[in-house]
Amino acid sequence: MDALRIPAPTELDSLEEEHFRQVVRAFLHENYPEELRNPPKRLHWSENKPWYMTLADKGWLCPGWPKEHGGLGLSPAKQIILTEEYERYGVARTNDHGIVMLGPLVIKYGTEAQQQHFLPKILTGEHIWCQGYSEPGAGSDLAALRCEAVPDGDDYVVNGQKIWTTLATDANWIFLLVRTDKQAKKQEGISFLLVDMKTPGITVRPIINLELHDEFCEVFFDNVRVPKANLVGQLNKGWDMAKALLSFERIFLGSPRQSGYALSRLRILAERMGVFEDAEFQDRYTRLRLELEDLKALYGTFVAKLKRGESLGPDVSMLKIIQTELFQRITDTMLEIAGENAGLLEPMEGNRNLHPTGQFIQARPATIYGGSNEIQRNILSKNVLGLPG
Repeated sequence: MDALRIPAPTELDSLEEEHFRQVVRAFLHENYPEELRNPPKRLHWSENKPWYMTLADKGWLCPGWPKEHGGLGLSPAKQIILTEEYERYGVARTNDHGIVMLGPLVIKYGTEAQQQHFLPKILTGEHIWCQGYSEPGAGSDLAALRCEAVPDGDDYVVNGQKIWTTLATDANWIFLLVRTDKQAKKQEGISFLLVDMKTPGITVRPIINLELHDEFCEVFFDNVRVPKANLVGQLNKGWDMAKALLSFERIFLGSPRQSGYALSRLRILAERMGVFEDAEFQDRYTRLRLELEDLKALYGTFVAKLKRGESLGPDVSMLKIIQTELFQRITDTMLEIAGENAGLLEPMEGNRNLHPTGQFIQARPATIYGGSNEIQRNILSKNVLGLPG
């Protein structure tokens, strides 16, 4: 088969891995807009909708979903390859909470009626989802959440607040972790609800970050009525469902992509600023490059586990810690050598992919989101090293 021919979606999982990789590259070259490669900021729905709909129209939108639910049914190994090639090509992340997080959860835990109602609307782009997990007093310690849902007839009445809700201004649905039993231990008494953002009582306020971007939002719930039919899984069992999603998320937060891209920009910046050949810079750059190679090797061990169909253990938290702290050290170096360009909130003139300030700012919250690195170290100390809590 000619590697440049794009097979039907149903054929993709049967391809040999290297052949599949070449097909993904051909697909991106043929379909992905050149002007959207390596965007300096997270794109809004109005910007990435054409790419989302291209993926939907060609059947490539949901690589991990089973074929019977409209997905590609790709093995974990091929999902990793797909992610690697998207990252290599500089593909912008879509509004993908419905694809990556909610869809798999509804497929595993949802009722047949929920699957038939919600999954097709993700595939068509009719429902764009956001994630309601973190709260002002419950971020990395997510089990401390206080947003509550109280039963009232056929509904739950939701009151509380969520924060750092990514692209909530773009979404028309939100999936929530809510407190449904105040008397239970904090990891218990949590449930998983699906909420229409048009429901009366919901207020969304964008949060402008240091880069003057409005990717994050806070969402307020004031006596919001949600049908009990929108409860996914068992009442008070939402914590176990949330953990299943978070463990899979951490391998992608630990991907070498961010650090690898930042290091490539660091070299270009150093050459442009005339410091690349300096002995002091070379020593620092070499140390960062070797750290990146170590990260790639560690990442490869976890990828190999997924390829063998094994579950990821708590030691995957090492990836997130190492990657995000390396990302920060690289971007610290970028800012130090950028001179007057360190004060720019836009890419440097002549190279739209060279944006030292933007990279630096993006690296600041990396050690916080997805569970702060302090929490990740606690997970490792307790569950890997066996130290007391």
